[in-house]
Amino acid sequence: MRSFHSHGSGKIDRSKFKSIGENVIFEEGVLVFHPENIAIGSNVYVGHYSILKGYYQNDMVIQDDVWIGQFCFFHSAGGLIIGARVGIGPSVRIITSYHQDEGRYKSLLEGEIIFAEVQIGEDSDIGTNATILPGVTVGKGVQIGAGAVVHTSIPDYTIAAGVPARVLRERLQ
Repeated sequence: MRSFHSHGSGKIDRSKFKSIGENVIFEEGVLVFHPENIAIGSNVYVGHYSILKGYYQNDMVIQDDVWIGQFCFFHSAGGLIIGARVGIGPSVRIITSYHQDEGRYKSLLEGEIIFAEVQIGEDSDIGTNATILPGVTVGKGVQIGAGAVVHTSIPDYTIAAGVPARVLRERLQ
């Protein structure tokens, strides 16, 4: 796997992370919340102005050889696992919690918070501006199209796109 190199001067206190590997690049403007619940493998690139929003419970795990484009937002309240060798395009959003709808006479913001883990399988590629919603598993070797809104799990070695995302076909063997 190729090594990543910085284009800027992102300064993050690495001592605060649950764990962090070698050759982890944080570009300028990256924000990290609750790093004590974030484990990052080796050879990981985090693009300019991305936000890694850990949470006081559950973990964010980013495995080895992952590339994360600029302006991404990852929220791990429900838990987030990103497998090895995953590419994530600019402006991707991964959300792991939502407010339960408890009826029209109660504000949605007052509804119970539901936590649901997201998993991104190894060797996958998430297109720019895609949104991955709570409870979704993106299988191994999956390609998610640009701008997709993924609200259901996607099987291994498929290509999915659209709003809402749907499987278009299996990848070639």
